[in-house]
Amino acid sequence: MNFWLMKSEPYKYPWVQLLKDKSTFWDGVRNYQARNNLRAMEIGDQCFFYHSNEDKAIMGIAEVIKASYQDPSTLDPNWVSVDIAPIKTLDKPVTLAAIKANPELAMIGIIKQSRLSVVALKPEEFEIIFKMSKK
Repeated sequence: MNFWLMKSEPYKYPWVQLLKDKSTFWDGVRNYQARNNLRAMEIGDQCFFYHSNEDKAIMGIAEVIKASYQDPSTLDPNWVSVDIAPIKTLDKPVTLAAIKANPELAMIGIIKQSRLSVVALKPEEFEIIFKMSKK
């Protein structure tokens, strides 16, 4: 299993909407590295769902339920989507400030490549962040 962090602007598609919808497709990615990360996703991979811009916090965990396929928002076959479904709302959101303050996460992709919308995580990074979400 692989681990990821996926960013969404909460005014466009918040975590609560994913909970309500029960699943969604992740489209509109137009960065080559983020696209390659989508292509690498497999069914069962887990993803942190991160609110960018406003909250700047990880809100929950989702699971990839459909591997990459042609992005329906474009005719260009170079861009892909994946489908995700919510698994768990975090006990408490993990803020970007808390991630930056943790020296064990100094090399995490969300800090090193802050504009990238789909970031690969190491299993140990995923576990550290998950522990940070516990009350």
